[in-house]
Amino acid sequence: MERYAKFLPAGAACHHGRQWLSAALLVFVIAGGGVAGSSTANRTPVLVELFTSEGCSSCPPADALVGTLDSTQPFPDAQLIVLEEHVDYWDDQGWRDPFSSHALTLRQSEYVEKLHLKTGPYTPQMVVDGSEAFVGSNRIQAAGAVERAARTPKVRMEISSLDPEKGKISAHISTGAVPEKAEVLVAVALDRAQSKVLRGENGGRQLQHVAVVSRLSSVGKVKPGESFSKDVTINLPSSGQGHRIVAFLEEEGSGRVLGAAEAHVR
Repeated sequence: MERYAKFLPAGAACHHGRQWLSAALLVFVIAGGGVAGSSTANRTPVLVELFTSEGCSSCPPADALVGTLDSTQPFPDAQLIVLEEHVDYWDDQGWRDPFSSHALTLRQSEYVEKLHLKTGPYTPQMVVDGSEAFVGSNRIQAAGAVERAARTPKVRMEISSLDPEKGKISAHISTGAVPEKAEVLVAVALDRAQSKVLRGENGGRQLQHVAVVSRLSSVGKVKPGESFSKDVTINLPSSGQGHRIVAFLEEEGSGRVLGAAEAHVR
């Protein structure tokens, strides 16, 4: 069951024709239609964060939706960069999520404050580009939010000079000039993970995950009109099947995502 929330129904509609078109495409992909994404080179990066928990029986459909968005890239104008962020407020309900983090719970609470959400934190909750939040399994709302985010100009952001060695990775993070004061955040995520849940609402289920955040940290701040360029060293978790590094610019105050990039480490 969802926790801490009242929310819009899963069939809530978007009212613009283009959003309906994209929503239909997304539903087609999820239903097994097999629309494969083309190259993401000319697409606008859009950050999709899912606040989830293995202790919540409503979360597996949202986890599956994020996995589909990641693998199919169904929006022609958007490069979807996804992150699963496992909160810890379900951990006392019969199953402790092995990927849960109190820091991610606090991040979700910050979104509740910044976005003036009356519902408070709940799972599953999806946040698109730090600007829109809704029930994480709601395909129609996800489609509309991604379309709006894809039409928003973004600051160029790059991750380069990747050099993994002995549980760490060195990388160079750079951006174009930023329009507003912003913070540069870097997430380390397990590329794929799975769990056999033994107790709680999902007891007996084998759960699949993608882009599971294990660390999220700030690596610097940027003033308006300036750009960012820095070499960083990041510790990698020992578990999982590969990793991905996600860097993004977060506007100070609002939390709006101004730019994002990702790189995969095998």
